[in-house]
Amino acid sequence: MKYSVNQGYFSSFVVGGTGSEYGPARGGYKKGKIEPMSDIIPAYGWNASMEISLYDKIRQDMKQAMIHKDTDVRDTMRLIIGAYPNLTVSMTLESGKKTTRVKTPDEITDDDILDIIRKFAKSEKTVLEIKKQSTSDYLELLNTYLPQMATPAEIKQWIQDNVDFSKFKSPMQAMGAVMKHFGKQADGNLVKKVLKDIGNS
Repeated sequence: MKYSVNQGYFSSFVVGGTGSEYGPARGGYKKGKIEPMSDIIPAYGWNASMEISLYDKIRQDMKQAMIHKDTDVRDTMRLIIGAYPNLTVSMTLESGKKTTRVKTPDEITDDDILDIIRKFAKSEKTVLEIKKQSTSDYLELLNTYLPQMATPAEIKQWIQDNVDFSKFKSPMQAMGAVMKHFGKQADGNLVKKVLKDIGNS
């Protein structure tokens, strides 16, 4: 299958001959030759502008994947849902002992699920680096649920517009300010590279 990153949809292709991608089960997506698109499957993916929580969208997409027999998408949704029991909140018992409990569905936030997806995406990137591959259908599917990451150009432009380097001994000392602005929507290594390039220019 071919996914369109960060656009919340993808086209369905029939698979059957050469090439391969790797899915969440690590057993790999089917090897195959990509044939012309046969039909368009209902949109998968999510962004904050949608009038639906990420929790509900994951469940909705899993149901759609099951209906359309998209086993790779179904398994990815199950993988994400399977991590929900790891989401906990602290609580204090009557005895005064502190412990944790699993979050109820109503307590699970979009950010909670985004953190889960980011962990899976990070793990997949590590696997791809070892295999010397740039991406996979699995990673692209995960990315359709994540906010779009800031580009090097966007990071550099914000730095030029907002950072006063006269306050720092070196550009790298502005790292904290840059990351505070972009948060999880900027890769730390990329920010370091942009700052290093600015320092060398």
